[in-house]
Amino acid sequence: MTAQTPILPPILPDNAPFSPEQRAWLNGFFAGLLSLDGGVQSLSPDAAKALLGSPLPGEARPAEEDDGAPWHDASMPIDERIQLAESKPLRRRMMAAMAQQDCGQCGYLCESYADALARGEEKKLNLCVPGGKETQRMLKKLALELDGGAAPTAEAAPPAAPAADAPGRSREFPVETTFLSRRRLNAEGSDKETNHVEIDLSQCGLTYEPGDSFGLFASNAPELCGEVAARLGVAIDDAVTHDGETRALRAWLSDKVSLGAAPDALFELLGTYAEDADDKAKLARLAEGEDPDGDLETLDVLAALEKFPGATPPVAEFLASLEPLQPRLYSISSALSADPGKVSLTVDAVRHRVGDRTRLGLASTYLADRVGPGERLRVYVQKAHGFALPKDGDTPIIMVGPGTGIAPFRSFLRERRAIGANGGSWLFFGHQREATDFLYREELAELQQAGALTKLSLAWSRDGLEKVYVQDRMREAGAELWSWLERGAHFYVCGDAKRMAADVEKALVDIVSEHGGRDGKAFVAELRKAARYQADVY
Repeated sequence: MTAQTPILPPILPDNAPFSPEQRAWLNGFFAGLLSLDGGVQSLSPDAAKALLGSPLPGEARPAEEDDGAPWHDASMPIDERIQLAESKPLRRRMMAAMAQQDCGQCGYLCESYADALARGEEKKLNLCVPGGKETQRMLKKLALELDGGAAPTAEAAPPAAPAADAPGRSREFPVETTFLSRRRLNAEGSDKETNHVEIDLSQCGLTYEPGDSFGLFASNAPELCGEVAARLGVAIDDAVTHDGETRALRAWLSDKVSLGAAPDALFELLGTYAEDADDKAKLARLAEGEDPDGDLETLDVLAALEKFPGATPPVAEFLASLEPLQPRLYSISSALSADPGKVSLTVDAVRHRVGDRTRLGLASTYLADRVGPGERLRVYVQKAHGFALPKDGDTPIIMVGPGTGIAPFRSFLRERRAIGANGGSWLFFGHQREATDFLYREELAELQQAGALTKLSLAWSRDGLEKVYVQDRMREAGAELWSWLERGAHFYVCGDAKRMAADVEKALVDIVSEHGGRDGKAFVAELRKAARYQADVY
């Protein structure tokens, strides 16, 4: 005779002040937690919360549990971020491992990506492109706590909002569109190669707002793919079966796997096939993040293969050890109000020498060299998170964007001109040399003449005996900058997170202290809280 499971009485009383969803969830939770041999009849709401130790479904997290995420600073090294989060729940430590840029390339924000990992809803540990191998290694270490069951339910945050699934609104659902044109913005003699890129949106129907970013899927350079195939001893057009699919090796290397920084899994695989004992030892150390020869930072996939020529893995295993090729995001530098049916990007082509090889930035050189007018691209729009124009066009804006950091501010200015906003706009722009690197010079002059750009402050780091940067121009104009802030100006910064953005914030803190007589750090924190200090950094 089969025993029947007894029908258990609800633990929470019917008059407990919970919603039906919360009551059902709590009853199920405590049914699994507590022994129900007759000793427990019900729990009070306060007892339930005390045992649970976290918000109920649909309930806001108490203010006292808000840790302020002091590690959410893109200029802070990862070891300092992890130290700040050391005593926090797993999901907060996972957040501290992210690059803190809230760039959206992973399909989440830093916090929601961490929450999804901690809940087990997201399994991929390699989605944080700007965090690179440092973030991946730390997430791998932290994920061991999940595998060991050390992440209690009480640590989990309320579920994040689902990713946008409309076509062209997330990396999971890109759309196809057409490449229109590119033109170089630097004059002859510049050390930089900065391109203004235009892409058609009229057929795919994508829209965007100033401040949004544009994602695109690029392909690896054919020359690099060929060298990797040759090193593996496999013809580039040979069919290879991997992950349940059969494709030509060319297709795998071009569009499916990353050939950038060599992942730890590749070092582990090469160690399996290395015959030399010293090579095996070095590969084991490299797989753990150590740097036995001082060259770890320069080891991309091809360099790793060349460094250990005695280790040649089977091509299918090689592909399985690599990271998937990730899309890249760029700040949009156009405005639909002024540029209907298209989007523009402002992109530095990244090329640098390492030994006898020229290394190429993936998407930047794809846009500069490997795609032409009329060719199709897979793209999506990444909605901005906390980087947008004030709704009131009468609000002044201060923008600090050296180099390609000018991109979103070109969008802002074109939008403000198109809608007739008259709140005042002040741009701090800097680069190496005025003669060769004054990006959008003529257009900025037109914007000034039209009144859309009220004030333009310029900094050139290579034109004089002393280097001058945007933060120096800010300090020189400190009194006037403070007066703009007193009038309610919103402050924006775009560009390098680790150096420029940190220096700009320090300059702003000093200006507030000197010219406003206020606690500069506290005032900037207030600006952030009021969404009057916004950053788009990378």
